[in-house]
Amino acid sequence: MKVLISGANGLIGSELSRQLRSEGHTAIHLVRHPVNGPDQIFWDPMASKFDPAAIEGIDAVVNLAGATTGKIPWTRRYMTELIDSRINSTKLLVDAINGAKNPPKVLISGSASGVYGDQGDKWLDETSPKGDGFLADLAHRWEQEAEKASCRVVLVRTTMVMSKKLGALGKLLPLIKLGIGGALGSGKQWWAWISLEDEVRAIKHLIETESASGPYNLTAPEPATCEQIIRELGRQLHRPTFLKVPAFAMRLLIGIAADELLLCSQKMTSHRLQESGFEFKHPTLVQSVGYVIS
Repeated sequence: MKVLISGANGLIGSELSRQLRSEGHTAIHLVRHPVNGPDQIFWDPMASKFDPAAIEGIDAVVNLAGATTGKIPWTRRYMTELIDSRINSTKLLVDAINGAKNPPKVLISGSASGVYGDQGDKWLDETSPKGDGFLADLAHRWEQEAEKASCRVVLVRTTMVMSKKLGALGKLLPLIKLGIGGALGSGKQWWAWISLEDEVRAIKHLIETESASGPYNLTAPEPATCEQIIRELGRQLHRPTFLKVPAFAMRLLIGIAADELLLCSQKMTSHRLQESGFEFKHPTLVQSVGYVIS
């Protein structure tokens, strides 16, 4: 296959490219710097610069572009960037797909668990309603833009991606390694999670599964709370995890991002993904943490 990837230099995009190339596929990166090889195509979504001819002959488009939500605190200006970087890039790709004489067979477009908002202990599947909050509104708009494409569209609702390169664990893992980590807030909030390897394997599976369309939760089948995840990291690293961070302190330090990213609870199911034939390599928390710290 020839797969066009936006956000190809990010955590997920770079691993997707590696896996595709290792299997003999062609991964083509959309880049915002001067092109320096046949596997790169220039674009500038903020300026609506993209040659629509680049979409011709592509089998699949994987849209992962978007400013990181991990840059905190979120200022008003950065929240606007979070929106524009996703909506503008998706619109540009969709317009190119819809205008192509030989369009791609599928668009795999990024979304996020944030679409559900804070839902406590409720099980969340792909039919669960949109939640409240900034990230819920953003993910919903992102999905709506992708669904305008004339090809098969798959919306990958990504959760916390656990990686050897830290990824969504961000600054948490180094603190645990130092023995000064602990649960955030009450620690009882559900954190949906998936290993980087399974995240990318799921994206490839959804590209190749012609019956797959619409939203899919990209989350491991075993649910876990914030406290359980941090405790397991500490156990496998042989470090204590007793130092809890109070919710009020997090809100003072990082503002709205505390509630939207770290204190909200999302207990997501992977049933739809598994029913499509996908098998996890790291289905349990113990296995995924072992993958991260190995």
